[in-house]
Amino acid sequence: MTAPTTIPVVRSLPSPGDYLCGLTWFDRLLWQSDQDAGRIWAVEPGFGEVVRELECDRVRADLTHHDGLLCQVGGRPKRLVLVDPATGGVVGTKAVTPSNGRLCGVEATAEGVWMCLRAPAVLQLRDFETMTVLREIPVEGSPSGLTAVNRTAVYAEFDTGLVRAVDTRTGRITGTARVEGAPTGMAWDGYSLWYCDFRARRLKAIRLDDVLR
Repeated sequence: MTAPTTIPVVRSLPSPGDYLCGLTWFDRLLWQSDQDAGRIWAVEPGFGEVVRELECDRVRADLTHHDGLLCQVGGRPKRLVLVDPATGGVVGTKAVTPSNGRLCGVEATAEGVWMCLRAPAVLQLRDFETMTVLREIPVEGSPSGLTAVNRTAVYAEFDTGLVRAVDTRTGRITGTARVEGAPTGMAWDGYSLWYCDFRARRLKAIRLDDVLR
């Protein structure tokens, strides 16, 4: 099998922090979380300026949004921490059972919330209100971040620098590509896939079509 080639980066923005964890697209902004800084920043995607900064000392992994709230993977054991994007106040938490440290990626969608877990590596679709597992798909590698585009889930692997696309109806991997650096959190802005390049401390955009080739 031919090794995946490194696909081009189409946009690149500096990260406000040094320990890039989660990333989501919400209210026309890129929201990026940082474990060491204990912060969530809203970044304007045009020139990369920070337009909002929230304190969140529970940051541990990926970030998404649901029903007007930011949903940060955080705490010990990991859970979803619900954060008001206007004030940074924590308005609740949602336990992800069984409680453990495997949860690394999250993306809320119309059909539920997709999560990726490590060791063993799986994608799970859960009901947002009850966190009941609705579907589980075994996957390859060791996921580090997740987003979703229609019926395709896309997850990143920090150690290998790979991004993989999975058809959520069949569970089949439909694309694998190598990206620059060490990817963690991921997001979809409606046009491009964004990922946190942990080592370069940048937010980078790639094309979904390049992953699916």
